[in-house]
Amino acid sequence: MKIEPLGLLVTFGILLICSGLYYRTPIPIQPMKAIGSAAITQAAAITPGMVWGAGIFTGIFWLAMGLTGTLDIISRMVTKPVVRGIVLGLGLSFIMEGIKMMKSDFIVAVIALAITFMLLAGRRIPAMFVLIIFGLIAALVRNPELFKELSGIHFDFQLPHFVLGQITWTDFVKGTLILGIPQAPLTLGNAVIAITAENNRLFPERPVTEKKIAVSQGILNLISPLFGGIPMCHGAGGMAGHVRFGARTGGALIIVGVFLLITGLCFSSSVLLIFKIFPLSVLGVILFFAGLELAASARDVGREKSDYYTLLATAGFAIWNMGAGFIAGIIIQELFKRKVFKV
Repeated sequence: MKIEPLGLLVTFGILLICSGLYYRTPIPIQPMKAIGSAAITQAAAITPGMVWGAGIFTGIFWLAMGLTGTLDIISRMVTKPVVRGIVLGLGLSFIMEGIKMMKSDFIVAVIALAITFMLLAGRRIPAMFVLIIFGLIAALVRNPELFKELSGIHFDFQLPHFVLGQITWTDFVKGTLILGIPQAPLTLGNAVIAITAENNRLFPERPVTEKKIAVSQGILNLISPLFGGIPMCHGAGGMAGHVRFGARTGGALIIVGVFLLITGLCFSSSVLLIFKIFPLSVLGVILFFAGLELAASARDVGREKSDYYTLLATAGFAIWNMGAGFIAGIIIQELFKRKVFKV
């Protein structure tokens, strides 16, 4: 499977800018994890049309969930221990994945960790900016051949194409069944319930609702696939990363969005080379700290022992799958509520 970087980056950038302007808090735009993982691991069987079809299904699904009020019913069922459990599970999964990525270059990762701890303690110098510069320098020092490869980067202005006509009915059906439906529970736990809780905890002056987030995700997924983009969501992990490295407004999203938009429009033919430069180990450090930020926020769940049982059980399942964590948490909280068992 091959999706052109042009449409992907341009739609990604535009949607980030729109999210920053609309929400005015760092509510992120990020690729959907389950769909992205399937597209990478099953690249021989997954076509671009199936990915775009999954995006259209996702857009229709979340728009309907938000506008019909179905999501309001679901959100009223969810207690704080379940929400915090999903957030804790997501944070721990980020920490574990970050550590795996750091193993690719242990020395660079240790230096990046030390730099990040020092800069986050001071808060005067933006840690993310320093990490990016350090990562680029480390990559060039480790592999001087990259200097030659960088000469291949060239200006090549292009506009994305309208791809709706390339999506067949078969693409839509297969994309829905293989990619879209399995993603839905994960999106519900991470990119609807958890992101709403995190935004309202961190930015109570700019609260959002599950309905607002769902409708927003519906709209962006009806736009992105039309121009060659991929399914996107508002993930809690993305917000944790932005906040951990200093973002407090939508301006952070706008800056990233402008960068991606310019890269897509002007350097899409060289984009793989551009992203190849950045070390995986430094990305692991960024993911590690985003996970710490998320996991540390999983507190204030209540005073009852049953609340902590629900929190930890939900988190345990959520490390494996956000949707499974959500369902497990709901079942456990109901069992405690009905006094089926006590702790």
